[in-house]
Amino acid sequence: QVQLVEFGGALVQPGGSLRLLCVASGSITSSYVMGWYRQAPGKQRELVATITSSGITNYADSVQGRFSISRDNAKNTVALQMNSLKPEDTAVYYCNARASLLLSYWGQGTQVTVSS
Repeated sequence: QVQLVEFGGALVQPGGSLRLLCVASGSITSSYVMGWYRQAPGKQRELVATITSSGITNYADSVQGRFSISRDNAKNTVALQMNSLKPEDTAVYYCNARASLLLSYWGQGTQVTVSS
């Protein structure tokens, strides 16, 4: 089993920045693909960014150039730096650890609200 805990959600003004951190514990290994997803009210959960064990990243078009994902394999953490935040970035952000197409784990989520 893998446990994921997210930190860093907050209320921030448009144009501001926020850094989310996910701490993994349990039977996680560096081979897992780590990622951040988000779910806004009334919408489906969507991919924000992923990062492989070797550091290859993938971003949703809506956050490309504004968000940056990183990981520390030694500490079993994955971070999401969010800059130039927009109201449409408001959502619950979830950390994900994926071992395979059939096995992945989710954190409990952290609320990010972008509003003036």
